[in-house]
Amino acid sequence: MFDRPASGERALLVHLEMPDEQDREDPSEFRELALAAGADPVAMVTGPLSRPNARFFVGTGKLQEILAAVQAHEAEVVLVNHALTPSQERNLERELSVRVLDRTGLILDIFAQRARTHEGKLQVELAQLEHLSTRLVRGWTHLERQKGGIGLRGPGETQLETDRRLLRARIKAILKRLEKVRVQRDQGRRARRRAEIPTLSLVGYTNAGKSTLFNRITTSDVYAADQLFATLDPTIRRLEIPEIGPVVFADTVGFIRHLPHKLVDAFRATLEETVQADLLLHIVDASDPQRLENIEQVNNVLDEIGATEIPRIMVMNKIDRLDGMAPHLDESEQGQVERVWVSALTGAGLEELQAALRNRLGQDMMDETIVLRPSQGRLRAILYQKHAIISETITNDGCFNLHVRMPRMEWVQLMRRGAGDAQKG
Repeated sequence: MFDRPASGERALLVHLEMPDEQDREDPSEFRELALAAGADPVAMVTGPLSRPNARFFVGTGKLQEILAAVQAHEAEVVLVNHALTPSQERNLERELSVRVLDRTGLILDIFAQRARTHEGKLQVELAQLEHLSTRLVRGWTHLERQKGGIGLRGPGETQLETDRRLLRARIKAILKRLEKVRVQRDQGRRARRRAEIPTLSLVGYTNAGKSTLFNRITTSDVYAADQLFATLDPTIRRLEIPEIGPVVFADTVGFIRHLPHKLVDAFRATLEETVQADLLLHIVDASDPQRLENIEQVNNVLDEIGATEIPRIMVMNKIDRLDGMAPHLDESEQGQVERVWVSALTGAGLEELQAALRNRLGQDMMDETIVLRPSQGRLRAILYQKHAIISETITNDGCFNLHVRMPRMEWVQLMRRGAGDAQKG
């Protein structure tokens, strides 16, 4: 869109300490992001910043320090751990003569590398185009509108306007295709709801171990690695849990501090798996010293996408990194499981996790013995269709003695629809 230096692998990182707590970023996490993008961090420039400079974001003294570091380390790209305006990004590139990428651009680049499914690629492209659309200002200066007069009249629109029009058309086409994906996903969710199969969505900070735990639980082979955003595309698996029955597990993209709004919007179709879930498993890296801040960030994103009211269990993962920590459950005063301590890597704590799921999902289950008369064969057939009958015996008078386990609300609805008036045994 405008003349920019070629990007490279040798990266100079720029991290500045902001006075406002809300604006602060984690330098070690930023380094992990750079590594996840495939960069080779050669140095990091740090320092305090009381107020961003409108032109360069940094002050002139810090700009000279960055320029000296770029030249000393022969850096090919400068990564800034903050959000830059389009003009700040261009001004820095002009002064430093290397490619400059802010935090949002870096995360978008990682997402572009990791997207595998058609839907994931569409979502990443949408986020990139929306990010790029703000960076078209004064790009093609050599094709600006010409003055009037013979031989001086320009085209009907400038190249900048053409680019914007093409971007808008592409964004509109992607949104239309993503809407199709959203409808298809919604149909799948409705089918699961009709079959009364609960959906469990794994959420958490990036690199908390969601995919490793997902693979352990479902014996799948989803890509998992000790790096940020190892998983991007959502994966859904069906699994039978003893005493609960079939459930659906959904592995989702990890969250991160100050997750760009463009990504939240672009991935809304994927995040709907979280919004529509019956239970959230909030996976936390128990060995991370910043786990409390990470938990808060995940809760903020869940609030933003409208998943605040969904019941959740906190799964404290990676206890293999904690000395003397054994798998266990933490319960509330009411006996409800709130936290489970596990290791997805070693498999320790999986039995406790299943017990926690039975505790939560079985709370609203009816588990009783009922007696049906021979004339109530229709109700018996419905119960078999719903796989609600655990065992059955026939009494001497020809009645059916049934051990039934099913959602209590579903049982109440059956009774209201006049399916029969079963007698509890």
